[in-house]
Amino acid sequence: MVSYHNPLEGQIKPSSSSHHQKSKKMSLIPLTSMAITDNCSITQDLSLHSNASEHRNCPNKDCSIEYLDEFYMEHAQNLTDVKYLLKSKDGKDSLEGLIMVDTMQRLGIDNHFHEEIQSFLESQLITMIDTGVHQYKGLFENSLRFRLLRQEGYYVPADRVFGYLMAENRKFKNIVGEDISGLMALYEASQLSIKGENILEEAAKFSSQILNEKMAFVDQHQDRTARYTLRHPYHKSLAKIMARNYIKDFNAPDGWQHALLELANSDFNMVRSIHQKELSQFSRWWKDLGLTRELKLVRDQPLKWYMGPMAALTDLSMSEQRIELTKAISLIYIIDDIFDIYGTVDELTLFTEAVNRWDMAAMEQLPGYMKMCFKALYDVTNEIGKMVYKKHGLNLADSLQKSWASLCDAFLVEAKWFASGHLPKPEEYLRNGIVSSGMHVVLVHIFFLLREGENFEYENSGIISSLATILRLWDDLGSAKDENQDGNDGSYIKCFMNEHQGITIDIARQHVTHMISEAWKCLNKECLLPNPFSATFTKAALNLARMVPLMYSYDDNHRLPVLEDYIKSMFSDHIPLEGSLY
Repeated sequence: MVSYHNPLEGQIKPSSSSHHQKSKKMSLIPLTSMAITDNCSITQDLSLHSNASEHRNCPNKDCSIEYLDEFYMEHAQNLTDVKYLLKSKDGKDSLEGLIMVDTMQRLGIDNHFHEEIQSFLESQLITMIDTGVHQYKGLFENSLRFRLLRQEGYYVPADRVFGYLMAENRKFKNIVGEDISGLMALYEASQLSIKGENILEEAAKFSSQILNEKMAFVDQHQDRTARYTLRHPYHKSLAKIMARNYIKDFNAPDGWQHALLELANSDFNMVRSIHQKELSQFSRWWKDLGLTRELKLVRDQPLKWYMGPMAALTDLSMSEQRIELTKAISLIYIIDDIFDIYGTVDELTLFTEAVNRWDMAAMEQLPGYMKMCFKALYDVTNEIGKMVYKKHGLNLADSLQKSWASLCDAFLVEAKWFASGHLPKPEEYLRNGIVSSGMHVVLVHIFFLLREGENFEYENSGIISSLATILRLWDDLGSAKDENQDGNDGSYIKCFMNEHQGITIDIARQHVTHMISEAWKCLNKECLLPNPFSATFTKAALNLARMVPLMYSYDDNHRLPVLEDYIKSMFSDHIPLEGSLY
């Protein structure tokens, strides 16, 4: 939906970069020198765009071989055509290239042009170093370049990019508020701030305030676009999910814009076919596992559990990794339900001890319903460990077991709090809640499934703590009644209001919203700093953070409209959302 103005053709240069290489960091100045305070039968196909011809909806199990051959050949040709266009635009105005890269990202097809995009952005960075940031005129161009560079992992100092827009009182000059497209780009850029960047905090406040004030005086298109930008800034949104909204307002005349749209259509249908097969495969595994036949109150939501892996691991070649990760996530939910709904403190203590011992003999002490769950956890974890060892020679049994043990330890702490009526201090609750969010278990599995290495010290990982904080606090906002269960969930808001007697729930929610914003700043910083993770892992972590609001932003009817729309387009209308998602 976001469309600042008519896109222009861009300039992209090819470069050589490894898909799995560690993130390269280039800076105008060193980062350390700045002040930082801290069951799926799919028969209906839906086109991504109403003008797409019928054969572009082809890739599913009902297609003929001839249709499949035609589809994949056309998709490959579209890729070739766009790459040729990128290379043929070398030497053009930099703004054209910036808009083209932005369009690719918003259409969710930038993964096909990693080398070309990286080469172009590196050239932008070098030019900025050689000529000086102040040489670039225009709020829209400066803001877009800044955002694209930071998204790629290049640290560009905000003061040097936006300092010329500030008055002596360190507020933005009034004239800046006259550029609607520039204000939207500035707001988008401000979402990549890190702690200590006051200019970006001011940019976020200034741009959002002016945009809200001007909505009554702009045309319908600008009003809709501005509202969408404020609600779903690109850096904190999932491009694959938001692409459909972007396409609705995408003006694609003949030229590279039309070529990108054609590629986005064929790419969407190819991606959909793969995800449908993966979900069907996982659903069969889940049904065969049989946990819900014995545990009637636990969640039975294969579709919901698959959404995270689908969002995090975007490479189409990672089907096996997505399915195995979904298995782990399903067990996080089931164990959570056992702690929240089923077990007494004594039973939960026995279960936690069994997970810490990681010994099938320990299972004999457990109640019958827990034995089935422990065996499933033990078997699935060992199967994943054996798979990774066979493929990559990595021995991860201890690391996976350790992550599950720490999760159960945290669950047990919360169960004891609830049973005793103890309401911890908010800091104590959050410290434990970061672990009980289960995010470290998810990321440990991603780490090894991506063959990142053999040792993963998640306790000291800023990426994991920031991401887990975002998840825990979004969950605790209580804007929805998820899962229709009567569990023993705690809440940071309850702890905060208990410590600050007399404050309203609205103030407490504002405080939590601010904490989420601060956690995003920490996550941004971790992604900009040199870190031991690959770009693929870092992107997976960011995508999980982007997925969180979609899983918890319920409307007044306790629905998830944005997520529902994407599920209907990706998995068709034949999958009932009730029970699958709620």
